[in-house]
Amino acid sequence: MSTTERSGLRSWLLPVPPELPAPVADEKERRAIKLELVLVFGITLGLSGARSLLSLVDSLLRPVPLAQQQVQLNVPQAAASLLDLLQQLLGALQLVGWGALGLYLLWRAGLKLRDVGLDRRSPRSDALITVGLAAVIGIPGLGLYFLSYHLGFSLAVQPSTLGDTWWRPVALTLSAFGNAFAEEVLVVGYLITRLRQLGVRENSSLAGAAVLRGSYHLYQGFGGFVGNLIMGLVFGRVWQRTNRLWPLVAAHTLFDVVSFVGYSLLKGQVSWLP
Repeated sequence: MSTTERSGLRSWLLPVPPELPAPVADEKERRAIKLELVLVFGITLGLSGARSLLSLVDSLLRPVPLAQQQVQLNVPQAAASLLDLLQQLLGALQLVGWGALGLYLLWRAGLKLRDVGLDRRSPRSDALITVGLAAVIGIPGLGLYFLSYHLGFSLAVQPSTLGDTWWRPVALTLSAFGNAFAEEVLVVGYLITRLRQLGVRENSSLAGAAVLRGSYHLYQGFGGFVGNLIMGLVFGRVWQRTNRLWPLVAAHTLFDVVSFVGYSLLKGQVSWLP
């Protein structure tokens, strides 16, 4: 391996944090950031992680094996079709609001959208990164899920049980975007930025963010945790090296659209879907 290759590998394994944001030295401000992190994740994805852990424990305590249990993601919220559509839209809006909260708090701290990679300055590069992430994570991720399911480590995940309505693809696509926006903004852009301000090393913040991502997928079983942990490590490191958040949101949205809409179209048509 050449010196250039070793240097490139080292920069991926041991990345240097950017100059901005600078670590916060004032103890009062550091305490405020820590409290903010507890509050933000205490009402969003951290709380989801705690609930997901309890859900997994409940599944393990049942006399039925994990693979014989089911978990449903996008489910009907009302009997009337119009009310159900509005409920689905509100769910997606809530997720976008979670991500917007993280961006607002960073803005209040003096950071701009471009500082976390949510600007439009490099659309071609963003598109290439999106395609690369989709290829590296998407197909292997589905394979890992089916392997885990057939080995008995995961529940049978049903991405959608919505009825066959005209608005189902729209609602599922918006749900996919909402999930992607909330997760990538909060768990990558917001959390790692705040940890940088607290002086946490890049690898430590990456590991913490990846574990958090895996935690709120524990309701799917151990495969859901491991798969999303790996996804978190890859997505977080790509962001640390490129400072581009849009590709993460786009790739994540693409994964979920394929899972949600694809499942709703193929359910009952193929035998290998749980």
